[in-house]
Amino acid sequence: MKTPIADFVKSYQESDAVRLHMPGHKGKAFLGMEKSDITEIDGADVLYSPDGIIEESENNASSLFGTRHTFYSTEGSSLCIRAMIFLACQNEETPLVLAARNVHKAFVYAAALCDCEVGWIYPEKPSHICACEISAEDVKRAIESSDRKPSAVYVTSPDYLGNLLDIKSIALVCKEYGVPLLVDNAHGAYLGFLSENQHPIKSGASMCCDSAHKTLPVLTGGAYLHVSKNAPESFYSNARSALSLFASTSPSYLILQSLDMCNAYLSDCYRDRLAETIVRVDFLKDFLKEKGFCLMGKEKLKITVDALSYGYTGNELYEILKSEHIFCEFSDKDFLVMMFTPENSAKNFERIKSAFNSIQKKTPIEREKLQLTEKPERALSIRKAVFSPAETVDTEKAVGRICASVTVSCPPAVPIAISGEIITEETMKSLKHYDINKIEVIV
Repeated sequence: MKTPIADFVKSYQESDAVRLHMPGHKGKAFLGMEKSDITEIDGADVLYSPDGIIEESENNASSLFGTRHTFYSTEGSSLCIRAMIFLACQNEETPLVLAARNVHKAFVYAAALCDCEVGWIYPEKPSHICACEISAEDVKRAIESSDRKPSAVYVTSPDYLGNLLDIKSIALVCKEYGVPLLVDNAHGAYLGFLSENQHPIKSGASMCCDSAHKTLPVLTGGAYLHVSKNAPESFYSNARSALSLFASTSPSYLILQSLDMCNAYLSDCYRDRLAETIVRVDFLKDFLKEKGFCLMGKEKLKITVDALSYGYTGNELYEILKSEHIFCEFSDKDFLVMMFTPENSAKNFERIKSAFNSIQKKTPIEREKLQLTEKPERALSIRKAVFSPAETVDTEKAVGRICASVTVSCPPAVPIAISGEIITEETMKSLKHYDINKIEVIV
């Protein structure tokens, strides 16, 4: 597959051009990649009104993912989430999005920017702030009990712990009620290249975002906004302007080249390499199970270890692996999360196996019981709360106060208290459990 963006930049950097344009480094090496770092000069096309090499490259991506169109983002899935909410709420007098509770904070900010009301869908059996394992029946009940037709249903799958929702069944319910399904697929860009295509677009979603950089060989910040062939026409026709509304006017051409080169990678032998990697991950999972570790989630490229059942916290396991120069994606008191791609070598897997082999099982630690399905009282809209004057207080002193802008680190960037909600005693306990010791509240 052709790589028009990367080819153009390579030709330009080899032309010995006098650079009288941005960026200010003029192609001189400080980090080493400056020669490839250009701006939207003549011939380089324009990301938010493309008619040349960017358009060609996006068309290549669209054919690979089977979409009406795949739009590039150099500002991660966060930009795509803002665009999706804007598109779903556009022309709606009182927009309402029904969302699974384990949203990324980018969704909360998108709801604030678009002045969108959110109806939360909770799981029957909550296990973690990152998990919200809702079913098609849960979505159906939420739609039927809503006081008006929702503008969209929004879910996160895969989640940070490797749980996958039944997107096909949820999509069928949404179709039955004429409600678009939007999916935060940030962790699942590879799903369309499995032996059985599990990508949300293939499964019936109207739109979804993929963080290409999370599971594909793309520079950090590279992402896709996918619009389905069956999505409302306005989603496709207005997607470019929606992205432009929230985006920088200086997109990174390093990231654009990376997305462009990834097309060639995906069209070559990626499916075979992915299948080989999944076999290695499965072998490692089997080894860990034989050692007595309890694993969570069903995602193919992720291993989530329930650390407490082995007598450790997730943070303790993280430090043990770190001492062996193995750095995991995420840990907290409960879990350790490892993410894999075909770029992880066979030697990587052997090192991980050796490190775990040295960890001796201890007495299991009892898991703290949290009220994660509590439905806090809402005092203000998300928009009003995010844009109101606020102060930062100790979490213990926040009970009875109204949550302002959500303050959660990334990873996992999943808020416990949502902007506009009154913080209760149970909310405070959950915040403390996840080591959130400060929170912004309305003044």
